[in-house]
Amino acid sequence: MRGLGRIVLKGLVTILPIGLTVYFIYWLGVTTETVLSVPIKWVIDDANYWPGLGLITGFALLFLVGLAVNAFLVRRLLGYGERMLLRVPVVKTVYSAIRDMTRLVNTDKSKRELERVVTVAFGPLRLVGFVTQEQASSLGVVSGADMVAVYLPMSYQIGGYTVYLPRSEITETDLTVEQAMRIVLTGGVQGR
Repeated sequence: MRGLGRIVLKGLVTILPIGLTVYFIYWLGVTTETVLSVPIKWVIDDANYWPGLGLITGFALLFLVGLAVNAFLVRRLLGYGERMLLRVPVVKTVYSAIRDMTRLVNTDKSKRELERVVTVAFGPLRLVGFVTQEQASSLGVVSGADMVAVYLPMSYQIGGYTVYLPRSEITETDLTVEQAMRIVLTGGVQGR
């Protein structure tokens, strides 16, 4: 009986990530289609509307917004809107957290500081971390020209710590950000 349960559990562990990924993509597509179909039907009549037009419109809008943010006037307007959002107490907290998470994505070709994976010695232990600021003194938290901010995430995505260390206390690794995140977030329990 134990062997049967183990086989079923192994099947579940195999199917669950695939199933959830497929479902998320499906949900995202259906939601995009549903939300954008209404304004599209204001512009064109129902006879000319066909399923998938909302998705195509969504991709086109994302592309146009991506192009527009390079324009000086659009950047100024977005900056003004952001300053307004940051004045509203609860909205400020939610918006700041989401904005900071989305800024982790490297949208330009330049090398970003989060792409540096390092280890930090803690007695005989070695902690995996990500350099978030090369000049930690610029944050106003610590002083000293040679201080670095390193984010040390905790396993299973339950939080983490930002520590400020002298540059001599960190050791470079050959890990990519994806490899390091997989190791850290799963507690070192990795699939193939």
